[in-house]
Amino acid sequence: NVFPVPDGDTGVNMSLTLATASREARACASDSIGDVANAMSMGSLKGARGNSGVILSQIFRGFARGVDGASGEMDGVLLAKAMRGGVEAAYKAVMKPKEGTVLTVVRSMAEAAEAASARNNDVMYVIDAMIEMGEETLKKTPDMLPVLKEAGVVDAGGMGLLVIIRGFKMAL
Repeated sequence: NVFPVPDGDTGVNMSLTLATASREARACASDSIGDVANAMSMGSLKGARGNSGVILSQIFRGFARGVDGASGEMDGVLLAKAMRGGVEAAYKAVMKPKEGTVLTVVRSMAEAAEAASARNNDVMYVIDAMIEMGEETLKKTPDMLPVLKEAGVVDAGGMGLLVIIRGFKMAL
């Protein structure tokens, strides 16, 4: 990680945040989408570590708001709505949002989810579109943020988010 502070803890912070979110989700007594997402949101808020963990927790928080009250199966339209909620919460949580970061990656993934769900409501189709767009956007982050280009890297938070979304797809 080189932005906002050159350190090596982005992956660790995201992993620790995700671990507490996952524990809360597994402990949820309900299997409704809304309840599990709320549990995950609360877990990520409790366990957020560092800037990347806080942003990830806000993505989960907005995602949970997007599926609040949903009890059936996740579909593409609901996933797109949840992703949009995640984007809005994440951008609001950052005092000075900077493009070329995880914020840009999650926004592009939400836009891809919205476009894909309008074509096909299948959740796997939408996740595939999200991942594809996330990968494309991640590759462009060095062109958006000079410090990334100078270091010859992509945004670490954006990369971490893609790992998480790929993991969600594998779990499905």
